[in-house]
Amino acid sequence: MDDPPLTSFSVTHVSYDASDPIAYLCAWLALVPQILCVVYATLIWSSREIEIFLMFAGQMGCEVLNFLLKRMIKGERPPRIKSKGYGMPSSHAQFVAFFSVYLTLFLLFRHSPHPSDTHTPTTLNERLLLSASSVMFAATVCASRVYLQYHTVNQVLVGCFVGVFTAIAWFGVTTVARRKGWIQRALESKGLVMLRVRDLVVEEDLAESGWGRWKNVSKRRKLESVSRKSEKSKRR
Repeated sequence: MDDPPLTSFSVTHVSYDASDPIAYLCAWLALVPQILCVVYATLIWSSREIEIFLMFAGQMGCEVLNFLLKRMIKGERPPRIKSKGYGMPSSHAQFVAFFSVYLTLFLLFRHSPHPSDTHTPTTLNERLLLSASSVMFAATVCASRVYLQYHTVNQVLVGCFVGVFTAIAWFGVTTVARRKGWIQRALESKGLVMLRVRDLVVEEDLAESGWGRWKNVSKRRKLESVSRKSEKSKRR
C-alpha cells in the first residue's frame, strides 16, 4: 500500500530566496500574525483585561472578514508563488493594519493613565511614538509580502484598507458599548466575575497593574525580616 502524500503546514510555511538576506528577514516577518496571536493569548491570560479581549475579538472578526472576501473575490496570487489559497486581499496586511490602527486609537483616544505614588504614566508624546512605531512596523510587514511576491501591491493595499476600516469601525462599536454601560454590565456578569476579568488598563499602564500592591508586600516582608532578626538577637 502506497504511503499517503505529505503536505506542508501552510500557517508557518514561507518560501523565500535563501541567498537574499532581505528575503530571509521578510520570511520572519511573515510569522508576525502568529506571534501577535501568542501575545494576545498571553496578555489575556495574565492580565484578564476586557480591553484586550475586545481588541482580540475585533482582530478575529477581521480575519473572518478576510476569509470571506478572499472567497468572494478569488484573486490569484503572483505566478511565482505556488501557494494554496487566494491573494486578494492580503491577510497579513489586513491583520497588521487592524492591529496597528486599533492600538493607535486606544493609546490616543481611550487610554488615560493617572499618576500614582509608585508610577509615572506614559506621556502623550510617548504614546504617539509607540503608535507611530506600530504603524511603521505594520508597513514593513506589508512591504515584505510584496517583496516575497506572495501578493501584488494592490492586494496589500486593499488588505490595509479593509484592516484600517475594520479597526475604526470596531473601535467605534466598543466606544458606544462603553458609553451605554454594556461593558460594565458584562463585567458584572457571573461568568466574567468568575474569570476575574477587569477593566483597569484604560486608566493605568499594564506595568502599573499590581505594582503598588507588590511594593506594599515587599515593604511588609522587609519589616517582618527585620523583626525576626531583632527577636533572634534578643534571645542571644
